[in-house]
Amino acid sequence: MKDRCIYRLEELCSNDGSIVGKKCANLGELMKGGFRVPPGFALGVDAYSRFMNESGVREDLRNHLRNFRADPDSLADAMEFERIGGEIREIVESKKMPADLEEDIRRYYREICQRMACPDYPVATRSAGPVSHPGQYETYLFVRGEEEVIRNIVRVWSSTFNARSLLARARIGLPLEYDPIGVAVLAMVDAKAAGVMFTLNPVNGDLSKIALEGSWGLGEAVVSGSVTPDSFLVDKIVLDIEVRRIAAKTRAYVCNPLTGAMEYQETPPDLVTAPCLTDQEVLELARIAKKVEGYCGCPQDIEWCIAKDIPFPDNIFLVQTRPESIWSKKKQEPLLGRKTGWELLRERATTPIRLSI
Repeated sequence: MKDRCIYRLEELCSNDGSIVGKKCANLGELMKGGFRVPPGFALGVDAYSRFMNESGVREDLRNHLRNFRADPDSLADAMEFERIGGEIREIVESKKMPADLEEDIRRYYREICQRMACPDYPVATRSAGPVSHPGQYETYLFVRGEEEVIRNIVRVWSSTFNARSLLARARIGLPLEYDPIGVAVLAMVDAKAAGVMFTLNPVNGDLSKIALEGSWGLGEAVVSGSVTPDSFLVDKIVLDIEVRRIAAKTRAYVCNPLTGAMEYQETPPDLVTAPCLTDQEVLELARIAKKVEGYCGCPQDIEWCIAKDIPFPDNIFLVQTRPESIWSKKKQEPLLGRKTGWELLRERATTPIRLSI
């Protein structure tokens, strides 16, 4: 595999993170586990390297950065990183990628269109770093047509030079002109609702719970914190909804059918305070989350979406999973005299309950 630059997601597994980035590797692993993931392909970090080196842009950036001096820990210098980042991104996005790589991308994109039985099917181009940096790089949604797919892959690569990324590298002494990442190209799901779920309670680390958050439209609104989502807490053992908190969801991130552009739009009045998920959908998501955790072997942070026009439960798709990164690193301690999640799991495991999986 190391001699290739592009892979279908179903060819990948969790061990391929250094080749294509963790997001792409984890999506491939989910496919291998039988979970529903939108069809797509991954550009490996070697594709980034080929573009940067063969287009000459890496040398151009070295020259452009030769006299750049700014303190990444100084608020006064923050605008300097914004300025240089903007200049660098213009240079990167002005370059053409190698012709054979471009043709391979076109071919893989045409495969998605054929599978979806639709010419110019919309896709998402998402960054996939070998090391997880949530929110650092950029994503472009509802990208249609071969030319736009090519252009937006380059834009994802150029996002390694946004101010956040430059500051992160400067603070640990890494070169500013090079930060290889993978790119996931995924068929878009026209979502009626989307969000995240954790296979533990993120408030206290209780491993006997599954926590879900969701809102109308695409999941970027939830992930970015632009809306207050609905939230649900589910008992992982008996799959019972223990807590429902329904928020006033005044905006949704959706595709404008007239322009094809992604927009935050006002939520229709009848949906503002309506739950974005039915109880049936909450419990099915919880079942899936439980299976993903069992398959991956540790608590997970999962992104999900529910398609508008596909029958339940085949309309539920996973678009990312990764190990939960906060509580999983902490020693589980009893909270206010209560038992830990692991103790509850062990205790309940001795109770003869027939589970519906």
